[in-house]
Amino acid sequence: MKLTVFGATGGIGQEIVRQALASGHEVTAVVRDPARLTVTGAGLTVRRADLTDPEALRGAVAGRDAVLSGLGARSRADAGVAARLTRSVLTAMEAEMTRRILVVSAAPLGPTPEGQPLVDRATLAVINAVLKDIYADLRVMESELAASGTDWTAVRPPRLTDKPGTGQYRTVVGGTPLRGRFLARADVAHAMLAMIDDPATLKQGVGVAH
Repeated sequence: MKLTVFGATGGIGQEIVRQALASGHEVTAVVRDPARLTVTGAGLTVRRADLTDPEALRGAVAGRDAVLSGLGARSRADAGVAARLTRSVLTAMEAEMTRRILVVSAAPLGPTPEGQPLVDRATLAVINAVLKDIYADLRVMESELAASGTDWTAVRPPRLTDKPGTGQYRTVVGGTPLRGRFLARADVAHAMLAMIDDPATLKQGVGVAH
């Protein structure tokens, strides 16, 4: 497949690029600073672009089978970036009639699973309070996706780690895995690539966790 990856210099983005290349896909990595992208390989095109300008992104998404995005705030000070930049991507995709997009969101935006332990509920309440600006940004981003004409999927992992990927994780379409507390960034990337051709994930939030 021909894939475009936004946020390709981030932890999940680089994993998406690495795994996609290893699977034989053609990958266009859209970045602001090419020096920060450490992944190389046959089939990779690195494209520098202003992510706030939809016109500058049209060439990167034209004729793509899917767009995968790891765009998001790195800290509370960056809150707002996920919705703003995703809006640019969606505008470019709609102009080029590119339909499939998968983005990284977060587990707290999904429903609380039945039977969730009290300790997990309490922890989630604290996390929601501390990171409320970031989650508000992601909620706007998901609203933008839902209002778009794209075939979108919002992948909602819990706390991320840099452990090696295992390929062993649980997914719940429209829900949240019970006691899903951690997930390696490499497994988030694996899950996103696996969902590209899964019709059950279209226009859905998908919880994913170990």
